[in-house]
Amino acid sequence: MEQKKWETESIYGSNRPLLEKACEALSEHIARIRQNMTEKLGMDPVEHYLTRIKSEESMREKCVRKGLPVTTESALQKIRDAIGVRIVCAFVDDVYEIRDQLFASGKYEFIEEKDYIRHAKPNGYRSYHIIIRIDGKYYAEIQLRTISMDTWAALEHHLKYKKEVGARTELIVNELKRCADELASTDLSMQTIRDMILETD
Repeated sequence: MEQKKWETESIYGSNRPLLEKACEALSEHIARIRQNMTEKLGMDPVEHYLTRIKSEESMREKCVRKGLPVTTESALQKIRDAIGVRIVCAFVDDVYEIRDQLFASGKYEFIEEKDYIRHAKPNGYRSYHIIIRIDGKYYAEIQLRTISMDTWAALEHHLKYKKEVGARTELIVNELKRCADELASTDLSMQTIRDMILETD
């Protein structure tokens, strides 16, 4: 059977190298913010950090799922997470400090922000999401969260794709929500402790 053209050609067209350069430049900028904060705080605010360009397969699947034509225009203009960044911090304040420094740099066009830390989703999900546009061309989604938020999100993601939980689903969902609330409280307590330590310096 003859393959469709979009199945054999890159959905990013000739933009893949430019996407990679934009992703690298964003990573370098975040590394500089991280270094500046490390010098100020005396500790690295970032526990771990991931970047990726959405795979060809995932981008095609998302186009189809959203009812969009499987084209380069859809991938780069209609869907806004071709570049993805996840920054996991130890403390809540560091999430907002990194966000503020990204904004203050003037390097990016801020398209959308969703604060799921102060306004958690009903299931307990917490994270700070930002959509930016780089050089007026390429969209990136940045997720900022604490270690506990990241651990919780990984567990919730696992539940979403596991089909065998059956009758226990409601119980697990309720327990996840309870854990999310407890972790949020712990995050605030840890932040308070760090603030007290910094005040003694």
